[in-house]
Amino acid sequence: MSDALDLRSDSHKNPPSNSIPRNSGIDLLRGLSILLVVLHHTGLRIPLRHTALGAYLPKRLFDALNYNGYESVFVFFTISGFLIAGNAFQRWGSLDRIDFRQFYARRFARIMPCLLLLVLLLSALDRFGFQDYLITHANQSLPRAILAALGLHLNWYEGHTGYLPGNWDVLWSLSIEEVFYIGFPIVCVLTRRTWVLVPMLIVLALSLPFTHAALASNEVWQEKAYLPGMAAIAMGVLGAVIAARSSPPQGWIVTMLGVSGAAGIASILLIEDLLWPVLKDGCLLLLTLSAMCLLVALHWREDLGPQRPLRGFGWLRSFGRLSYEIYLTHMFVVYAAVRLFKSLGGDMPNGWLWYVPIVLLCWLLGWMVARWYSIPCDRALRERLLVRSTSRDGTSLIAHGAGANEQA
Repeated sequence: MSDALDLRSDSHKNPPSNSIPRNSGIDLLRGLSILLVVLHHTGLRIPLRHTALGAYLPKRLFDALNYNGYESVFVFFTISGFLIAGNAFQRWGSLDRIDFRQFYARRFARIMPCLLLLVLLLSALDRFGFQDYLITHANQSLPRAILAALGLHLNWYEGHTGYLPGNWDVLWSLSIEEVFYIGFPIVCVLTRRTWVLVPMLIVLALSLPFTHAALASNEVWQEKAYLPGMAAIAMGVLGAVIAARSSPPQGWIVTMLGVSGAAGIASILLIEDLLWPVLKDGCLLLLTLSAMCLLVALHWREDLGPQRPLRGFGWLRSFGRLSYEIYLTHMFVVYAAVRLFKSLGGDMPNGWLWYVPIVLLCWLLGWMVARWYSIPCDRALRERLLVRSTSRDGTSLIAHGAGANEQA
């Protein structure tokens, strides 16, 4: 989530470095994904198809904008696997040389400050009786929700007890991701060889449609179970292995790979209903495979030479850079805006006018959290946790401004 990406096929020959530049294409893809999550949670409450725009624009476009939040999370999973594994190659040369202390310290510094603040704030809102934040299910409780959130099993808790309020609910994906990364360096070190690790990753990645379909009897658990999400992360890790161990092919091949990946993602976002009768749960596999192809192409494109970011999309790349902060906080904006919308009469034909301020305020809140809280905390924790850590060749692994410009 917070580490930049610059894989090199000969990274084992070069000393580890923390000067890992951002990939603007990956920021753009992640920005699109977080934007679709925000639009999804807004659309569940103010559907675009029910606004005045519904008379002028196709229903499929509105569905693509309002109902692809879940699919976007699987794109996030794939990106995360690609970046985390890619940074491991960059820092340590190979996955079996991951420094446990470094790896876990970086994950802790990036994840825990925002998570702890969110849980503290949500707990206070529940205790003070704010309606949108009350835990009301008879088989749920605030102490148990706190334990699930901090114990990285909120997805399991919801699967067994039902949905929590929206601000809690977003933590289901974090539970899957961080449990994967607790075990990831251990598996890498134990397997020690790429030819052993890669088949395991392939099996896990290809299991996605089967594990997802097997859980159809429990809709909530099917949506939030560990194995489907981990399969998407594994697909991203496979992409990082390909990018790190292969030299970039000719430019036209890279372009075709990127176009194919983008087309695959677009097909799921736009016409999944048409593909579902044929592919069924394989739609998610197509989505993650397409995302992996696009990520590899974006990396190889940078290897072939510095690329100019697409003009006019800087705002979307900034969403990508703030994706973690926006993801954790956007429901505060959505709930407040929907409350205000309803208090003013809930004029559904003009509901589309609320989307722009909601999106802007979600970005602003994410920026404020990053600027004044998560980045300073990340830096302070890394300086404290990693100050005595060195690479195996004795080189210090502390980077100036750690966390400020990182990508994973």
